[in-house]
Formats: sequence, structure tokens, C-alpha cells
Amino acid sequence: MSTKARKLFEALDLNHDGTLTRLEVITALRTKGPTLAANGDLPFWGLGDVDASSALFDAADKNGDNVLTFEEFAREVDRRFGW
Repeated sequence: MSTKARKLFEALDLNHDGTLTRLEVITALRTKGPTLAANGDLPFWGLGDVDASSALFDAADKNGDNVLTFEEFAREVDRRFGW
């Protein structure tokens, strides 16, 4: 798992509980996404609309529990973003 994935996960974990919910991913990407992209912590093309953020969540949530662990998240963003 990449250090970039860890940094992005921590930025999206708004309540700092070590997991991500769909709402956290959508909200954080909308509010923090442009800054994360400008800092090189997220590809600019990774900034999508609500549907794209929700699709990212769904792709990462392999066990269907509606919560992402770091491992689930990192596998998907490492693959999707080429990290």
C-alpha cells in the first residue's frame, strides 16, 4: 500500500475514526479535493462529481459493509491512480 494512499485516506477521514463512510468520501472530495490535487495528493482527473465519488467508494467496498478500511481504500486507489 502506498504512502500516497495513506495520506489521502487520512485527509478523507473527516471524523478521524480510521474508517471511511460514503458520506465522508463524497464530502471530503468535494471540500478538500481541489487542494489535495493541487498538492499532488490526488490526481486532478480523480476529482469527479458525487456519482464518481460514490462509484469509487463502491469499487473499494469489496465486503459490502458500507465502511472502508485503509486496506480496502488503498487497494482501489493504488490500482485506479497507478500508485
